[in-house]
Amino acid sequence: MKNYFLKKIRKEIIKQYPKYSKDKVDEIMYGVEGIYLTITKTIIISLIALILGVFKELIFLLISFNFIRLFAFGMHANKSWICLLFSSTLFLGGAYLCKILVIPKNILITLFLIVLLIISIYAPSDTVKRPLIKKKRRIIFKILSMTVVIIYFILTLIIKNNLFINAIIIGLIIECILILPTTYMIFKMPYKNYKSYGLNT
Repeated sequence: MKNYFLKKIRKEIIKQYPKYSKDKVDEIMYGVEGIYLTITKTIIISLIALILGVFKELIFLLISFNFIRLFAFGMHANKSWICLLFSSTLFLGGAYLCKILVIPKNILITLFLIVLLIISIYAPSDTVKRPLIKKKRRIIFKILSMTVVIIYFILTLIIKNNLFINAIIIGLIIECILILPTTYMIFKMPYKNYKSYGLNT
């Protein structure tokens, strides 16, 4: 189904934009594939969340996670079934924790400090298909990632809703897992892909 859909889209792009180079088409298709996988994966996980009674928690968690993911990036599994299995484990497990956890303030502060340290060291974390070649871009994304963590921390001090607080910190923890070199190593994915391009500019 996926391959059929992507082939149809590729043919349509080539038909509509015949002057596009193969690299340009590949770049567009990478984005299209990402959208397709995100939508299908989200539908499946959401249906399971509805069955398990953690749909509301999942939505809050996904919002929290995706905002930091915009800037810190992180690992993408190279096979869709691995991505689905790993994502389901993280997000359904995380949604359940959002529902039951009550995190003491001192533990919450400690977790935020750990998250900020990990983000400051490892974010942004690129992929083979989306290497962050320019050093300036990596610095900007690192600063933006750390800023999001700080904003999240301030929000948890202002807002007293336990679900909201849990969704923020668990979303950040999931993102930290996805940018760690250890996670890349476990899934046999190359790390710091920009170094393959030689120029660290």
